[in-house]
Amino acid sequence: MKIKNLESKYPFSISFFQNNNLNVEGYEEITFEQYLNHFTEEEIEEWAIDIEKLKDDFVAYINEMLEFLGIVEDDNIESLTIVAGKNKYGERENFETLTIRKSEIVSIVGPTGSGKSRLLADIEWAANNDTPTGRTILINGEIPDKKWRFSSSNKLVAQLSQNMNFVMDLTVREFIELHAKSRMVEKEEEVIRRIIDAANNLAGEQFNLDTPITSLSGGQSRALMIADTAILSTSPIVLIDEIENAGIDRKKALNLLVNEEKIVLMATHDPILALMADKRIVIKNGGIDKIIETNNEEKGMLAELEKMDEIISTLRANLRKGEILKKIN
Repeated sequence: MKIKNLESKYPFSISFFQNNNLNVEGYEEITFEQYLNHFTEEEIEEWAIDIEKLKDDFVAYINEMLEFLGIVEDDNIESLTIVAGKNKYGERENFETLTIRKSEIVSIVGPTGSGKSRLLADIEWAANNDTPTGRTILINGEIPDKKWRFSSSNKLVAQLSQNMNFVMDLTVREFIELHAKSRMVEKEEEVIRRIIDAANNLAGEQFNLDTPITSLSGGQSRALMIADTAILSTSPIVLIDEIENAGIDRKKALNLLVNEEKIVLMATHDPILALMADKRIVIKNGGIDKIIETNNEEKGMLAELEKMDEIISTLRANLRKGEILKKIN
Protein backbone atom coordinates (compact mmCIF):
# COMPACT_ATOMS: atom_id res chain seq x y z
CA MET A 1 0.00 0.00 0.00
CA LYS A 2 1.36 3.41 -0.97
CA ILE A 3 2.02 5.92 1.80
CA LYS A 4 -0.76 8.19 0.53
CA ASN A 5 -3.18 5.27 0.80
CA LEU A 6 -1.92 4.41 4.28
CA GLU A 7 -2.56 7.97 5.43
CA SER A 8 -6.03 7.89 3.87
CA LYS A 9 -7.05 4.53 5.36
CA TYR A 10 -5.25 5.01 8.69
CA PRO A 11 -5.11 8.79 9.40
CA PHE A 12 -3.40 8.05 12.72
CA SER A 13 -0.36 6.73 10.79
CA ILE A 14 0.67 10.36 10.28
CA SER A 15 1.34 10.59 14.04
CA PHE A 16 3.64 7.56 13.80
CA PHE A 17 5.67 9.21 11.06
CA GLN A 18 5.93 12.46 13.01
CA ASN A 19 6.80 10.79 16.33
CA ASN A 20 9.60 8.84 14.65
CA ASN A 21 10.94 11.86 12.73
CA LEU A 22 10.12 10.25 9.40
CA ASN A 23 9.53 12.95 6.78
CA VAL A 24 7.43 11.19 4.15
CA GLU A 25 6.55 14.35 2.24
CA GLY A 26 7.30 13.76 -1.42
CA TYR A 27 7.27 9.98 -0.97
CA GLU A 28 3.48 9.50 -1.00
CA GLU A 29 3.56 7.43 -4.21
CA ILE A 30 5.77 4.65 -2.80
CA THR A 31 5.24 2.07 -0.05
CA PHE A 32 6.46 2.53 3.53
CA GLU A 33 8.99 -0.28 3.00
CA GLN A 34 10.32 1.42 -0.14
CA TYR A 35 10.58 4.69 1.80
CA LEU A 36 12.63 3.01 4.54
CA ASN A 37 14.91 1.42 1.93
CA HIS A 38 15.69 4.78 0.33
CA PHE A 39 17.98 5.78 3.22
CA THR A 40 21.70 5.55 2.47
CA GLU A 41 24.09 3.61 4.69
CA GLU A 42 25.51 6.91 5.93
CA GLU A 43 22.03 8.19 6.93
CA ILE A 44 21.20 4.91 8.65
CA GLU A 45 24.39 5.09 10.68
CA GLU A 46 24.19 8.83 11.38
CA TRP A 47 20.57 8.79 12.54
CA ALA A 48 20.70 5.29 14.10
CA ILE A 49 17.83 4.05 11.93
CA ASP A 50 16.72 0.48 12.63
CA ILE A 51 14.66 -0.34 9.53
CA GLU A 52 13.37 -3.75 10.67
CA LYS A 53 12.33 -2.34 14.05
CA LEU A 54 10.48 0.54 12.35
CA LYS A 55 8.60 -1.96 10.18
CA ASP A 56 7.58 -4.04 13.21
CA ASP A 57 6.71 -0.96 15.27
CA PHE A 58 4.55 0.45 12.47
CA VAL A 59 2.53 -2.77 12.14
CA ALA A 60 2.13 -2.97 15.92
CA TYR A 61 1.05 0.68 16.07
CA ILE A 62 -1.61 0.20 13.38
CA ASN A 63 -2.98 -2.90 15.14
CA GLU A 64 -3.02 -1.21 18.53
CA MET A 65 -4.89 1.80 17.14
CA LEU A 66 -7.42 -0.44 15.40
CA GLU A 67 -7.90 -2.31 18.68
CA PHE A 68 -8.32 0.93 20.63
CA LEU A 69 -10.84 2.31 18.14
CA GLY A 70 -12.72 -0.98 17.90
CA ILE A 71 -12.32 -1.31 14.14
CA VAL A 72 -12.56 -4.76 12.58
CA GLU A 73 -10.13 -5.03 9.67
CA ASP A 74 -11.34 -8.40 8.47
CA ASP A 75 -15.12 -8.19 8.36
CA ASN A 76 -15.51 -11.26 6.18
CA ILE A 77 -17.41 -13.16 8.85
CA GLU A 78 -19.83 -15.46 7.09
CA SER A 79 -20.96 -17.80 9.85
CA LEU A 80 -21.25 -18.46 13.58
CA THR A 81 -21.29 -22.04 14.82
CA ILE A 82 -22.41 -23.23 18.25
CA VAL A 83 -20.89 -26.55 19.31
CA ALA A 84 -22.96 -28.44 21.90
CA GLY A 85 -22.12 -28.33 25.59
CA LYS A 86 -24.21 -29.46 28.54
CA ASN A 87 -27.26 -28.30 30.51
CA LYS A 88 -27.28 -27.43 34.21
CA TYR A 89 -27.63 -31.14 35.11
CA GLY A 90 -24.48 -32.01 33.17
CA GLU A 91 -26.44 -33.70 30.38
CA ARG A 92 -25.31 -33.33 26.75
CA GLU A 93 -27.36 -30.82 24.76
CA ASN A 94 -29.74 -32.28 22.15
CA PHE A 95 -27.73 -31.28 19.06
CA GLU A 96 -24.18 -31.46 17.76
CA THR A 97 -23.57 -28.16 15.99
CA LEU A 98 -25.69 -25.22 14.83
CA THR A 99 -24.36 -22.88 12.14
CA ILE A 100 -25.92 -19.46 11.62
CA ARG A 101 -25.02 -17.51 8.49
CA LYS A 102 -24.87 -13.83 7.66
CA SER A 103 -28.31 -12.17 7.25
CA GLU A 104 -29.98 -15.03 9.14
CA ILE A 105 -32.21 -14.44 12.16
CA VAL A 106 -32.39 -16.97 14.97
CA SER A 107 -34.70 -16.59 17.95
CA ILE A 108 -33.97 -18.04 21.38
CA VAL A 109 -37.04 -19.11 23.37
CA GLY A 110 -37.68 -20.73 26.71
CA PRO A 111 -39.10 -20.01 30.18
CA THR A 112 -37.69 -17.18 32.27
CA GLY A 113 -34.49 -18.38 33.91
CA SER A 114 -34.05 -21.29 31.49
CA GLY A 115 -30.67 -20.11 30.22
CA LYS A 116 -31.32 -17.79 27.26
CA SER A 117 -29.00 -15.09 28.61
CA ARG A 118 -26.30 -17.69 29.26
CA LEU A 119 -26.35 -18.68 25.59
CA LEU A 120 -26.07 -15.03 24.56
CA ALA A 121 -23.13 -14.62 26.95
CA ASP A 122 -21.38 -17.70 25.51
CA ILE A 123 -21.65 -16.19 22.04
CA GLU A 124 -20.61 -12.72 23.19
CA TRP A 125 -17.42 -14.03 24.77
CA ALA A 126 -16.75 -16.64 22.06
CA ALA A 127 -16.77 -19.49 24.57
CA ASN A 128 -14.12 -22.16 24.08
CA ASN A 129 -15.26 -24.93 26.42
CA ASP A 130 -14.43 -22.56 29.27
CA THR A 131 -17.87 -21.45 30.51
CA PRO A 132 -20.34 -23.32 32.77
CA THR A 133 -22.11 -24.78 29.70
CA GLY A 134 -18.96 -26.17 28.10
CA ARG A 135 -20.05 -24.80 24.71
CA THR A 136 -17.62 -23.79 21.97
CA ILE A 137 -18.25 -20.95 19.54
CA LEU A 138 -16.66 -21.03 16.08
CA ILE A 139 -16.38 -18.17 13.60
CA ASN A 140 -16.24 -19.24 9.94
CA GLY A 141 -15.85 -22.79 11.25
CA GLU A 142 -12.74 -22.02 13.29
CA ILE A 143 -11.79 -21.09 16.86
CA PRO A 144 -11.94 -17.26 16.99
CA ASP A 145 -8.76 -15.24 17.22
CA LYS A 146 -7.92 -14.22 20.78
CA LYS A 147 -8.10 -10.56 19.81
CA TRP A 148 -11.86 -11.09 19.27
CA ARG A 149 -12.35 -13.01 22.49
CA PHE A 150 -10.62 -10.59 24.82
CA SER A 151 -10.98 -7.26 23.04
CA SER A 152 -12.07 -4.51 25.42
CA SER A 153 -13.88 -2.86 22.52
CA ASN A 154 -15.97 -6.01 21.94
CA LYS A 155 -15.57 -5.88 18.19
CA LEU A 156 -17.07 -9.24 17.28
CA VAL A 157 -20.44 -8.82 18.99
CA ALA A 158 -22.81 -5.94 19.64
CA GLN A 159 -25.36 -6.68 22.37
CA LEU A 160 -28.56 -4.72 22.85
CA SER A 161 -29.90 -5.26 26.34
CA GLN A 162 -33.41 -4.70 27.69
CA ASN A 163 -32.43 -1.57 29.61
CA MET A 164 -30.88 1.35 27.75
CA ASN A 165 -29.95 4.42 29.81
CA PHE A 166 -27.74 7.29 28.70
CA VAL A 167 -25.77 9.31 31.23
CA MET A 168 -23.70 11.58 28.96
CA ASP A 169 -24.79 15.18 28.46
CA LEU A 170 -24.83 15.03 24.65
CA THR A 171 -27.31 15.70 21.89
CA VAL A 172 -28.24 12.88 19.51
CA ARG A 173 -26.04 14.48 16.86
CA GLU A 174 -23.04 14.70 19.22
CA PHE A 175 -23.52 11.09 20.28
CA ILE A 176 -23.59 9.79 16.69
CA GLU A 177 -20.72 12.08 15.68
CA LEU A 178 -18.59 10.72 18.52
CA HIS A 179 -19.15 7.16 17.31
CA ALA A 180 -18.67 8.10 13.64
CA LYS A 181 -15.37 9.86 14.34
CA SER A 182 -14.09 6.89 16.34
CA ARG A 183 -14.80 4.70 13.30
CA MET A 184 -13.24 7.28 10.97
CA VAL A 185 -16.17 6.94 8.58
CA GLU A 186 -16.34 8.73 5.28
CA LYS A 187 -19.32 10.99 4.47
CA GLU A 188 -20.02 11.55 8.16
CA GLU A 189 -23.06 13.79 7.61
CA GLU A 190 -24.65 11.21 5.32
CA VAL A 191 -24.15 8.47 7.93
CA ILE A 192 -25.60 10.66 10.70
CA ARG A 193 -28.68 11.37 8.58
CA ARG A 194 -29.13 7.68 7.77
CA ILE A 195 -29.01 6.78 11.46
CA ILE A 196 -31.49 9.41 12.65
CA ASP A 197 -33.89 8.56 9.78
CA ALA A 198 -33.65 4.84 10.54
CA ALA A 199 -34.15 5.44 14.28
CA ASN A 200 -37.26 7.55 13.67
CA ASN A 201 -38.57 4.84 11.38
CA LEU A 202 -38.40 2.44 14.35
CA ALA A 203 -39.51 4.70 17.20
CA GLY A 204 -43.12 5.34 18.07
CA GLU A 205 -42.37 9.00 18.83
CA GLN A 206 -40.15 11.10 16.58
CA PHE A 207 -37.02 12.92 17.81
CA ASN A 208 -34.31 14.99 16.13
CA LEU A 209 -30.56 15.51 16.16
CA ASP A 210 -30.78 18.32 18.71
CA THR A 211 -32.61 16.18 21.28
CA PRO A 212 -30.50 15.48 24.42
CA ILE A 213 -29.95 11.74 24.63
CA THR A 214 -30.75 11.80 28.36
CA SER A 215 -34.29 12.95 27.51
CA LEU A 216 -35.00 10.09 25.09
CA SER A 217 -37.69 7.62 26.09
CA GLY A 218 -36.90 3.92 26.42
CA GLY A 219 -38.25 3.22 22.94
CA GLN A 220 -36.39 6.15 21.39
CA SER A 221 -33.12 5.08 23.07
CA ARG A 222 -33.51 1.53 21.81
CA ALA A 223 -34.38 2.76 18.30
CA LEU A 224 -31.28 4.97 18.24
CA MET A 225 -29.00 2.16 19.40
CA ILE A 226 -30.42 -0.36 16.91
CA ALA A 227 -29.99 2.11 14.04
CA ASP A 228 -26.48 2.99 15.23
CA THR A 229 -25.56 -0.69 15.56
CA ALA A 230 -26.95 -1.60 12.15
CA ILE A 231 -25.36 1.25 10.22
CA LEU A 232 -22.23 2.27 12.09
CA SER A 233 -21.08 -0.66 14.21
CA THR A 234 -18.50 -2.98 12.67
CA SER A 235 -19.68 -5.87 14.83
CA PRO A 236 -20.94 -8.62 12.49
CA ILE A 237 -23.01 -10.37 15.19
CA VAL A 238 -25.89 -8.71 17.01
CA LEU A 239 -27.42 -10.19 20.17
CA ILE A 240 -30.78 -8.79 21.21
CA ASP A 241 -32.47 -9.45 24.54
CA GLU A 242 -36.28 -9.11 24.47
CA ILE A 243 -36.74 -6.52 21.74
CA GLU A 244 -40.51 -6.77 22.25
CA ASN A 245 -40.17 -4.64 25.40
CA ALA A 246 -38.46 -1.81 23.55
CA GLY A 247 -41.46 0.21 22.37
CA ILE A 248 -40.28 0.14 18.75
CA ASP A 249 -41.35 -1.40 15.44
CA ARG A 250 -39.66 -4.75 15.96
CA LYS A 251 -40.20 -6.03 12.41
CA LYS A 252 -38.55 -2.95 10.91
CA ALA A 253 -35.73 -3.28 13.45
CA LEU A 254 -34.96 -6.84 12.39
CA ASN A 255 -35.19 -6.00 8.69
CA LEU A 256 -32.75 -3.11 9.21
CA LEU A 257 -30.19 -5.37 10.88
CA VAL A 258 -30.56 -8.12 8.28
CA ASN A 259 -30.26 -5.65 5.39
CA GLU A 260 -26.90 -4.59 6.86
CA GLU A 261 -25.81 -8.25 6.67
CA LYS A 262 -25.62 -8.90 10.41
CA ILE A 263 -25.96 -12.29 12.08
CA VAL A 264 -28.91 -11.72 14.43
CA LEU A 265 -29.82 -13.72 17.53
CA MET A 266 -32.63 -12.60 19.80
CA ALA A 267 -33.97 -13.90 23.07
CA THR A 268 -37.73 -13.42 23.02
CA HIS A 269 -41.10 -14.42 24.47
CA ASP A 270 -42.97 -12.89 21.52
CA PRO A 271 -44.50 -15.47 19.11
CA ILE A 272 -44.35 -12.96 16.23
CA LEU A 273 -40.62 -12.42 16.65
CA ALA A 274 -40.03 -16.14 17.18
CA LEU A 275 -41.77 -16.99 13.91
CA MET A 276 -40.08 -14.15 12.00
CA ALA A 277 -36.79 -15.96 12.60
CA ASP A 278 -35.42 -18.55 10.18
CA LYS A 279 -35.15 -20.98 13.06
CA ARG A 280 -35.53 -20.96 16.83
CA ILE A 281 -33.47 -22.40 19.63
CA VAL A 282 -35.49 -23.85 22.51
CA ILE A 283 -33.74 -23.60 25.88
CA LYS A 284 -34.61 -25.97 28.73
CA ASN A 285 -32.77 -26.60 32.00
CA GLY A 286 -29.91 -24.35 30.94
CA GLY A 287 -29.22 -26.21 27.69
CA ILE A 288 -30.36 -26.24 24.08
CA ASP A 289 -33.21 -28.75 23.98
CA LYS A 290 -34.44 -28.26 20.40
CA ILE A 291 -33.64 -26.42 17.19
CA ILE A 292 -36.77 -25.84 15.12
CA GLU A 293 -36.87 -24.62 11.52
CA THR A 294 -39.76 -22.23 10.88
CA ASN A 295 -42.02 -24.13 8.47
CA ASN A 296 -44.65 -22.92 5.97
CA GLU A 297 -47.56 -23.60 8.33
CA GLU A 298 -45.95 -21.42 10.99
CA LYS A 299 -45.30 -18.71 8.41
CA GLY A 300 -49.03 -18.77 7.68
CA MET A 301 -49.71 -18.36 11.40
CA LEU A 302 -47.27 -15.46 11.44
CA ALA A 303 -49.38 -13.59 8.88
CA GLU A 304 -52.44 -13.98 11.10
CA LEU A 305 -50.53 -12.91 14.21
CA GLU A 306 -49.26 -9.81 12.41
CA LYS A 307 -52.84 -8.82 11.52
CA MET A 308 -53.84 -9.17 15.18
CA ASP A 309 -50.77 -7.20 16.24
CA GLU A 310 -51.66 -4.40 13.81
CA ILE A 311 -55.13 -4.14 15.37
CA ILE A 312 -53.63 -3.97 18.87
CA SER A 313 -51.10 -1.34 17.73
CA THR A 314 -53.87 0.78 16.23
CA LEU A 315 -55.95 0.56 19.41
CA ARG A 316 -52.89 1.45 21.49
CA ALA A 317 -52.18 4.50 19.32
CA ASN A 318 -55.80 5.65 19.51
CA LEU A 319 -55.78 5.18 23.27
CA ARG A 320 -52.72 7.41 23.57
CA LYS A 321 -54.45 10.08 21.48
CA GLY A 322 -57.37 10.10 23.89
CA GLU A 323 -59.84 8.72 21.38
CA ILE A 324 -62.85 6.52 22.14
CA LEU A 325 -61.94 2.99 21.12
CA LYS A 326 -64.05 1.34 18.44
CA LYS A 327 -64.14 -2.17 17.11
CA ILE A 328 -61.75 -2.74 14.19
CA ASN A 329 -62.79 -5.22 11.52
